[in-house]
Amino acid sequence: MSNSDLKEKVVNIISNHKTGILASVENNKPHSRYMTFYNEDITLYTPTKKDTEKIDEIKNNPYVSVLLGYEEKGQSDALVEILGTSSINDTQSLKDQFWEESFNKWFDGPNDPNYVFLEIQPETVRILNLNGEPPQEFSVKN
Repeated sequence: MSNSDLKEKVVNIISNHKTGILASVENNKPHSRYMTFYNEDITLYTPTKKDTEKIDEIKNNPYVSVLLGYEEKGQSDALVEILGTSSINDTQSLKDQFWEESFNKWFDGPNDPNYVFLEIQPETVRILNLNGEPPQEFSVKN
């Protein structure tokens, strides 16, 4: 399968699975948590508060891993693993684009200065459990 075919499958999976696991590095050890993800092509965005420990973790070490796509019992569920770097994105256009009313639990609207996104730029992308095929991987050239 070509890289463009793999990328198309990745975009399809991450566009249809909003809940996943974000792992960052805390004290040289993995620190994982469930997050909500949005995407533009294969770039991922996840909303967070500016004053959380994950922001400090990203500032200290920008490398992250994201898992998206697993459902049900996993027997036929394709799964995407994205390894990349994360940065803080607080542009108002992004905050407006992905704002959801459910965020009112945590933020005072899309203009809240504590409302930011982690932007994840993939470096390596793996698809696992795709129609029983072995894992397939491609590198992203920035």
